Amino acid sequence: MKRCAVVWGAKACWAAGIVLALACAASNAGSVDGKLAIGTWGGDNAGVIVIDSMAHVHIGCTFGDIPGRVMLDADGRFTLAGSYQLRAYPIAVGPTMPAQFTGRVEGSRLTFTVSVTDTIEDKVTTLGPASVVLGRDPQMGPCPICRDPLERRRFQTSRPGGPAAGQ
Repeated sequence: MKRCAVVWGAKACWAAGIVLALACAASNAGSVDGKLAIGTWGGDNAGVIVIDSMAHVHIGCTFGDIPGRVMLDADGRFTLAGSYQLRAYPIAVGPTMPAQFTGRVEGSRLTFTVSVTDTIEDKVTTLGPASVVLGRDPQMGPCPICRDPLERRRFQTSRPGGPAAGQ
């Protein structure tokens, strides 16, 4: 800071320091302690709801879950396993399927892709890339989004034929 003051003047150095600190804070808005920030992330035809125990993802009329907190690497990236429901609207048909979620957080924007191992059609279906912003409501068109992912999970496991019945 002393060298900066000699070259540019003390006021300019303080202003530059404040701008740099604000830029760093804004660039990490989507992550907290190396984890994807809790909250609603919304975009066009996509949404992610992050709570302390999971992330619930929507792309179009499909949805899936990533168990646990989403941990980010030093570059704000993640690759995690989860489950996905490809045939979800207007009624859920078939089982959830294994899926891999990959993404990157830059500032308050998350861009992600879901690769689903479709066990019914015996192929991999890739959804995305989708882009969502922290604090923005998802714009899902005709497809509803689960506002409380745990409530959806409780409903599925309590109904006859739900995931709990087959396990």
